[in-house]
Amino acid sequence: MTTLEQKPPETIRIAVSRSPDPQAALAEIAAQIADLRTSFLLLLVPAHLDLKLMQEELASGLPGRTVFGCTTAGQITGRGYEAEALVALAFPRTQFRVASHLFHPVAPVSIADVVAQTERVVDRFRPTPGRRRLALVFTDGLSKQEDILVAALEAGLKDIPVFGGSAGDGLTFRQTFVLHDGRFHSNAALLLLLETPLSFRGVGFDHFQPTEKRMVVTKAVPEERLVLEINGAPAAEEYARLAEVPVAELSPIVFAENPVLVRNRNLYHVRAIQQIQGGSGLTFLSAIDDGLLLTLGRGKEIIRTLDSSLDLTGEGGEEPDFILGFDCYLRRLEIEHKGLGAEASDKLRRHRVVGFNTYGEQHLGVHVNQTFVGVAFFPGGAVSGVA
Repeated sequence: MTTLEQKPPETIRIAVSRSPDPQAALAEIAAQIADLRTSFLLLLVPAHLDLKLMQEELASGLPGRTVFGCTTAGQITGRGYEAEALVALAFPRTQFRVASHLFHPVAPVSIADVVAQTERVVDRFRPTPGRRRLALVFTDGLSKQEDILVAALEAGLKDIPVFGGSAGDGLTFRQTFVLHDGRFHSNAALLLLLETPLSFRGVGFDHFQPTEKRMVVTKAVPEERLVLEINGAPAAEEYARLAEVPVAELSPIVFAENPVLVRNRNLYHVRAIQQIQGGSGLTFLSAIDDGLLLTLGRGKEIIRTLDSSLDLTGEGGEEPDFILGFDCYLRRLEIEHKGLGAEASDKLRRHRVVGFNTYGEQHLGVHVNQTFVGVAFFPGGAVSGVA
């Protein structure tokens, strides 16, 4: 361990390779976990690795291992933010039991089918006394189905909390994949049902507050998450006017720093803009529809919010052994644009976060954007719960 890396967790093992060659990368991962009896591996795959070669090498590179995972828009390792690291989270048999299910194809979503399939997974995964259960979901980040899917999952899981992240593809938005049964699948979603003696606590936060600037979606193509008009004007032009930015200067960083929010009771959730479509339309990363009322958001101090929100303790005052984090790529984009990447990485190290940058996050039945969602695992003593 160098001074740049966090103290390794006690309850899982984190293996990392920065090799550009899939075969060499898997060999490095295998060497780092060779002595560990694993329940499963969670493999977080950077966009630059050749997935065809990776898939061909998985069985021989990680023999006898159960491997799940997804492609990412960036990774969070013991060094903080990274872009080209293959990360394997090795969950030991002594601490974790797992059941999995692949929803494929995921588009279009059948709510009834998802609920029924989820209930069957839960029924087969009989609880062990003294252990707690939670669910993780990893979804094709370009499927445009996460909103409906995660709501259906929550209905099927009932009292089991669910957290997750949408798979990424760097910043190219071409194709994203989840990994199940030795194969990479697009148009798919992966559900992992976990059981553990560890206590855990869920967390979800962003750093935005609403302004007085309101928008109404007056023309949309909901199945494409495409907004054509806002307030009766071309969507890109009206958004740019409200954000006080020339249309020609609209870019991912402008969208990241000027998000639109949707109010749900007393809470605001981000509906992130992905890109301009067709010159005047706006493609979103969450569900959108005609008549939807949107509010322009403004950010608070993103590093201070990150630090304070990750400052979690268990019931006995203990710090997390590790936090499994799903952090929106737009948050990272804003952080790095502001020259705060090193400071953010320092906070992520200090709070023992490991995970990946997503195209969307799932938090307790809601699909959100520009949000950090995570699960903090404690060595013991705290009551499981959510925040």
